[in-house]
Amino acid sequence: MVVVVVHAVDDELVEAFNRLIPQLSSSSPPPSSDHLAAMVGSDDIVLFVARVDGRILGSLTLAFYRIPTGTKAWIEDVVVDADARGHGVGELLNRAALDEARSRGAKDVSLTSRPSREAANRLYQRIGFEPRETNVYRFELE
Repeated sequence: MVVVVVHAVDDELVEAFNRLIPQLSSSSPPPSSDHLAAMVGSDDIVLFVARVDGRILGSLTLAFYRIPTGTKAWIEDVVVDADARGHGVGELLNRAALDEARSRGAKDVSLTSRPSREAANRLYQRIGFEPRETNVYRFELE
């Protein structure tokens, strides 16, 4: 198993997201090739994929943003193929993201996870994420 940063979009990557995103969200369509290319081309986004036996079986998006108090990072859209869950793929993806955030000087890395994703929540806490006492608000623009 290996985790790599995506530097180019190809048919394999598009196919992987067509397979993975429905496992993450039933309300969001998989990203198009152009959308993936925009992400990969951004200086503020790092797209990681996990390969198991050469096949993409997981992904994680790490987004950076700068605010007056420093650079912060946010982990989004972590998804591991159902057939690969429980084998350390999610942990390797998260550790790669944490290493990247550290190397870029981020003050911290945040993420959210639904309470129903019990295994994911256990993983995040096991690798050192701490729950915060906060209200998370969302304003839907669409």
